[in-house]
Amino acid sequence: MENVKIVGCGYARAFSKIENEALKKAVDTSDEWIQTRTGIASRYISETENTSDLAIRAAQKAIQNAQINTSQISMIIVATCTPDNVTPSVACIVQEALGLNDKPVMAFDINAACSGFLFALQCAASMLQKGYALVIGAEILSKILDWSDRNTCVLFGDGAGAVLIQRAQDGSTMDFYARSKGDKEHALYCAGRSLQPDLENVAQDKPYLSMNGREVFRFAIQAMPDAIYGVLQGQPVEEMDLMIPHQANIRILEYVSKKIKFPMEKMFVNLDQFGNTSAASVPIALAQAWEEHKIKENMDLVLVGFGAGFTWAACKIHIEGGKHQ
Repeated sequence: MENVKIVGCGYARAFSKIENEALKKAVDTSDEWIQTRTGIASRYISETENTSDLAIRAAQKAIQNAQINTSQISMIIVATCTPDNVTPSVACIVQEALGLNDKPVMAFDINAACSGFLFALQCAASMLQKGYALVIGAEILSKILDWSDRNTCVLFGDGAGAVLIQRAQDGSTMDFYARSKGDKEHALYCAGRSLQPDLENVAQDKPYLSMNGREVFRFAIQAMPDAIYGVLQGQPVEEMDLMIPHQANIRILEYVSKKIKFPMEKMFVNLDQFGNTSAASVPIALAQAWEEHKIKENMDLVLVGFGAGFTWAACKIHIEGGKHQ
């Protein structure tokens, strides 16, 4: 258990909204086919933006909402599997954009795919000593999609979500549960590449994201309950006021809802608007729920996700006495 609290959230979406009907031009699909199987109606796609651009915009919104002095940020962690380049990290680019180059800031990226934000949040909560930690999930997945592959191109979108956390003195806490296993690495896989690749040097066998949907589904419906029960440590799931899951597929969420006997009405769902934004999924949903005043004082909520690797994780958040000190 970590005595930390969220003091601000923000999110950013790419500028181009792509509805399901538009995808009919690229693949054999329809709005009905996509919505029935995934729950997705639209997604946002980047044309000129990089992952860092979205991360910076989400960070700026979180800082504005928290009403803090940027100079008090001592840590920046970005969860992404689609960085601008192999190096430098997106976190360092965010640091520069926020004017923190001459401040004592530790900035780095992590990659745990769609679980990445939760892994990053646990890292930040365990390492933070003073000031604020800025934790971001950001992705430009459109750049690694094969737009002729109906199994993947209809699912994903681009976006970023950010939170600011600080040490709490008011009883607010976070508990974490995170696991990984590497024996199914090719179930959800993308060969090494940059968002601005030298195509002559990129492996040509699988340069785009590939997914075994059935295998991912089977994993997800086992991993999400495991993470939820793991982080609750015996506390009844019905005592949770809100659950914010990774926004992968409505069928997965409905299956998990039934399996753990937690009503869909208490799950925050926005995948119809954004699609699957990987590491950005949970923080975007968290920021949107925050913006819509669904997160309140004296509330217990669970964030939960799963991703390639495989990875899976959850965070139980207890909010005591309001959002801000």
